[in-house]
Amino acid sequence: MQPSDHDSPIGSGSLPASPIAAPALKVLKTRHTLNDASSLSQSEISLPHRRSHPSAASLYASTLSPPGSRSQSPIGRPASRITSSVFGTGSNNGLALASGAGDSPGDPLNLILRAFVPHVAVYTSEDTDVLLKEKGFARGLWELLRPFGERVQGKVMIRDSNGSSRTYEDYSIHFVRFGEGIVHPEPVTTSLKYGQASRANGVSGKSNEPGGPPRQGISISDVESVTDRHLRYAEESFFSLPQSPTNHGLDVDVPSPYYALYLRRLLSGLPLTPHETFAHPVACVIAISSRNQTPIETLQRLYTESFSGDARLPNWVNAEYLRYYVLVHEEERDDITRSMSLFDQMKRNFGLHCHLLRIRGTQSAATDDDSIPLPRSEWMSASEEMADIRRSEDQEDFEDPTRYIFDSDATAIRTFIREMVMQSIIPTMERKVSEWNDQVASRRRGLAGRFVGLTKRWGFGSSNRTSFSGQSSGSNYDSLGFYRQDAPEAIMRKLADYAFMLRDWKLANSTYDLLRSDFNNDKAWKYHAAANEMAAISLLIMPQNLSARSRAETIDTAFEAAFYSYITRCSSPYGALRCLALGMELLRLRGGSSIDDAAKWGIRLLESRITGPVGDALIKERLAVCYASKQGMGTHLWGGRRRKSAMWSVLGAEAWVAQSRYIQAQRCLNEARRTYSELPSGNGIDKFSHASGLLLEIGKMLNQNLEAGEHLQDDGTTSGDDQSEVVDEESEALDVARGRRISVLGLPGGTAGASLETAPLKAQLDASEERERQDTGEAKDDFG
Repeated sequence: MQPSDHDSPIGSGSLPASPIAAPALKVLKTRHTLNDASSLSQSEISLPHRRSHPSAASLYASTLSPPGSRSQSPIGRPASRITSSVFGTGSNNGLALASGAGDSPGDPLNLILRAFVPHVAVYTSEDTDVLLKEKGFARGLWELLRPFGERVQGKVMIRDSNGSSRTYEDYSIHFVRFGEGIVHPEPVTTSLKYGQASRANGVSGKSNEPGGPPRQGISISDVESVTDRHLRYAEESFFSLPQSPTNHGLDVDVPSPYYALYLRRLLSGLPLTPHETFAHPVACVIAISSRNQTPIETLQRLYTESFSGDARLPNWVNAEYLRYYVLVHEEERDDITRSMSLFDQMKRNFGLHCHLLRIRGTQSAATDDDSIPLPRSEWMSASEEMADIRRSEDQEDFEDPTRYIFDSDATAIRTFIREMVMQSIIPTMERKVSEWNDQVASRRRGLAGRFVGLTKRWGFGSSNRTSFSGQSSGSNYDSLGFYRQDAPEAIMRKLADYAFMLRDWKLANSTYDLLRSDFNNDKAWKYHAAANEMAAISLLIMPQNLSARSRAETIDTAFEAAFYSYITRCSSPYGALRCLALGMELLRLRGGSSIDDAAKWGIRLLESRITGPVGDALIKERLAVCYASKQGMGTHLWGGRRRKSAMWSVLGAEAWVAQSRYIQAQRCLNEARRTYSELPSGNGIDKFSHASGLLLEIGKMLNQNLEAGEHLQDDGTTSGDDQSEVVDEESEALDVARGRRISVLGLPGGTAGASLETAPLKAQLDASEERERQDTGEAKDDFG
């Protein structure tokens, strides 16, 4: 018996085609089922050809990767790296997790390792900016270097505080423009206005953008908007495919590309703030070109401006970072002999931290034989990507933002970055870590250090300083809301961040732990929240087992303190979202009973309502993944969390339907059905009328929207004289292939009802009886 349309809560019709994308199609579109949970990922290979403006397709490249490189579905079974007991904490090798993270670009651990990396500022002369503009890079040398820094070529060897060396092949650095992204702290006393606080910080009162307000850091709304644009692009493009994709199975080792994008944008463009020093420059590239007539004087002027001039950074930034001097030589116009002589002179005046970068001055085009496309930066900020997307939507003549460079230039840049990282940046950071650890942090460890901290807390033997808002008289915390760069607390925070960026998790965790009490005593709440956050994250990455009691005493306490300070004391929803999102993912990777803790913090994040609708739906998907990661034991999988996983899949589908994201909703609903169908006979949800009624309601809403989209696509395809010839040519064949709607009662990619164990399909139920059941809202008995 062929199932009717009403036999299926979810149909297989097409979604509404975009009014912009539909006219660009030249073939009649076929209908294809949404039962295949992997169909979205497989189809995304062809997405760039489905836009009316193909030049905008490169803006969405981060979610258009081939199926083999990421997950086919946002919901999946446990990752293969989880090997632990279901009733407790099993073996967990943090080093193995960190070493394998580079193989999965969208993996949350990989995103953490690539987000908190050394930041290198770029400060160039006017002649260098002119040279790069002629080459096609309007934003200067920084725009050219940024994509290459996101993956340092070759192996990078780093020595930890114990003297042991480790090699990494996925190390990266972030290039930033010097002096941008500064977020000034809020003064302790509200009577100080922004201009007064800025002057006290040691910088001018102007903001980052002319005429604009002071920057407030990363905006959650921008992250939500960028992810929503990618989702909308996929929705508009998916059903425009000329043929149905096939089922390639599920790859559950990496998350949904949209969740990976959400996390990446949440961690991109870290602002320059006093309470954490990850965005503080580890080094500054001071560059001039071979066109400069007074090169040595220009380099000295740029150094003075960055150290003590108008371009200097605020007082809470340590100005003794590495200066790396670069001479940009133009191969086609300038004399290489003169540039070599000038480079030798630079090394005599400024030391060995110098490099001669030889590039061609002409602009490369896609048609050149030796040109290669410059990769789009994966770590641009959400506001920057959103600005590019808005330009593509507003400008009719929007051009493809992809830039091309000569292969010889790319080789020279890779060599330059590797040489700078291996010979200058890493050794400098290692030397600073050793120095700060011996001179500052070691004094705080042990009994003597605790005694000093106790006397400082009660103000004995310290200088008399004016206290604000209940601060102790011996506090180094300034009334303007920051610690001075030479304060022990600021140096130790920089030590901890340097150790984290060098992947010395043990030293980083011990230093964060020392700082938490200091910040709490000084009532420096944002410092306190950030220290608790990174203490928990570094501890979760460390290669050691944590019992349930240890997690409750350390991890839970740190996350609770960080979340409370971010939300209540600092009004920083971004910090709270970042803290719990990263904590949830790291706890999930540890497996065992840690998965329940991960789900607990994910639910806490949903209850706080600090995310938008997109983030809310994505977190629900990840909660389903968390519970699906809980391994069961025995033939009945005792201790598993399959029912909870299915429940959160249903809630995720409901959240996506509310946003008209029907592809994501279908994938979540398919996963819920698959999970319920794998439960032992009699343990489904057919006996729970409210639960099965909710699934029927979601399926009915999807059916209605799919039918409406089908009619819109049919009308849009047959209209227009320019398409009539192609449509007539293939209409006969496609009409034959036009199939009925397929029921989704079966598993994705399988026959309807083939593997359901909860209840058999009632083929004898006629259509009138079925319609009566739907109208009365009664749950179907044949719903597995």
